Amino acid sequence: MWLGGVVNGVKPYLYMVLLQIGFSGMYIVAAASLKRGMDHYVLVVYRNAVAVVVIAPFALWLERSRPKMTISIFLKIMALALLEPVLDQNFYYMGVKLTSASFGSALYNMLPAVTFLLATLLRIEKVNIRKRRGQAKIVGTIVTVAGALLMILYKGPAVEFPWSKGGTHHTTSPGQNSGNWLKGTIMLLGSCTSWAAFFILQSNTLDSYPAALSLTVLICLLGGMMSGTVALIVQRGDPKPWLIGFDMRLFTAIYAGVVCSGVAYYVQGIVIKQRGPVFVTAFNPLCMIVTAVMGSIILKEEITLGSVIGAVIIVVGLYSLIWGKNKDDLTQPSNSSENKQQNELPMTTTLHTGKLEIINHDSEMKGQNGKF
Repeated sequence: MWLGGVVNGVKPYLYMVLLQIGFSGMYIVAAASLKRGMDHYVLVVYRNAVAVVVIAPFALWLERSRPKMTISIFLKIMALALLEPVLDQNFYYMGVKLTSASFGSALYNMLPAVTFLLATLLRIEKVNIRKRRGQAKIVGTIVTVAGALLMILYKGPAVEFPWSKGGTHHTTSPGQNSGNWLKGTIMLLGSCTSWAAFFILQSNTLDSYPAALSLTVLICLLGGMMSGTVALIVQRGDPKPWLIGFDMRLFTAIYAGVVCSGVAYYVQGIVIKQRGPVFVTAFNPLCMIVTAVMGSIILKEEITLGSVIGAVIIVVGLYSLIWGKNKDDLTQPSNSSENKQQNELPMTTTLHTGKLEIINHDSEMKGQNGKF
């Protein structure tokens, strides 16, 4: 009995570590496929198609008594599909293609700060600057943005790892390709902003349509259709980008749809139900570290001093913001669940490839939803 309790206590940690490794793998295989010529519009379409095939059977079986669809709910789902698969995923892939997998993973640690800013501007998140928890959220946001600016504006010398000595690296130094690097950074920031807006709208949508699996399928389906339309317009009907064989491109689409949209939603649902969204967010820097190591080994990516320092600063700001948000959750009155739901700030991040993520504990109790 004692051993069973220990195993149950360790499971959430093990799940999150494995999940972050899975996300890191997605960063790497996506970057490799894109830099080898795979069209990012096609990747988004195929990935969401795989996600629909994987998740739809579970949605049909587990949510047979789903809520009635209304025009208002459908319009919200359309907006979610536009924000996530169309804007977020395409911006992200364009950004990673022009920068690096490790840079994109590190920059995405500022997602909670962007979400916090948007939620505050929309008056969803309340901040009491007289309280320590409110000050922690403000300071954390400022520090996170400062770290991101440092990564963008300062590169510095390359950092050598034991396994990278004497090897040839693909540099992302702005001195060599500043135009593409800056464009890639802007794309990543646009992706981050779209994802943050998606979190906020998703929380609102789950209140009126608490069938998370069905919502995931609809978002992936509509998002894939929208992305397909955009791809056909951009490519002017050229069929070549759509032709993929049994190679890295096919593996990337299947990996993203199955691992990051199929497995991830279920695992995160279990962990968030047991430990809450703040626990999940705390593991995000692990994905950044694993991605940096794997990127330097597999993709021969160059990691600069500015990226390392900026990433450390972002993580410090991230944990300050998480601490403040966690204190908010702990001080919520137990008898005011409605107010808590209205003022709940989505704090989960990471997942970037078929992504639909559980965004708060209250919504999760109504159903499970995954994002990557």
